Amino acid sequence: MDFRHGQRDEPEINLIPFIDVLLVILIFLMLTTTFSQATALQVALPHAEAEAPPRRPAEIVVAVAADGRVAVETQVLEQRGVAALAQALRAAAQGRPDALLVIQADAAATHQSVIDVLDAARQAGLVQITFATQRSGGTP
Repeated sequence: MDFRHGQRDEPEINLIPFIDVLLVILIFLMLTTTFSQATALQVALPHAEAEAPPRRPAEIVVAVAADGRVAVETQVLEQRGVAALAQALRAAAQGRPDALLVIQADAAATHQSVIDVLDAARQAGLVQITFATQRSGGTP
């Protein structure tokens, strides 16, 4: 009988199956993640039954909050008033003569706030205007 106390093999951890599992999880998360349009203001859009039109590449999004604050694209305007808004819209439409103005007004926003945006759009020379809504089922 040979009872040798020779070298023992050290146990080693194989990392390749671990990396494979992590890659599968990463691919799953990438495929199931939804991307939403980020705006500077949180607005609760009014409800409508119409289908949403396809997104056009030359859009200028204006968000109007319930308290009257306005954001052009992702920048909240510090100054209130039609003149400041018209200037911001002119800057956003620079180089995009056929830009579509999308007004995302909160359902609780005042009528005057929306009219101010429309007046500023007229002053900025934007003629294609639409309003953003959400479906009545509650999904945007």
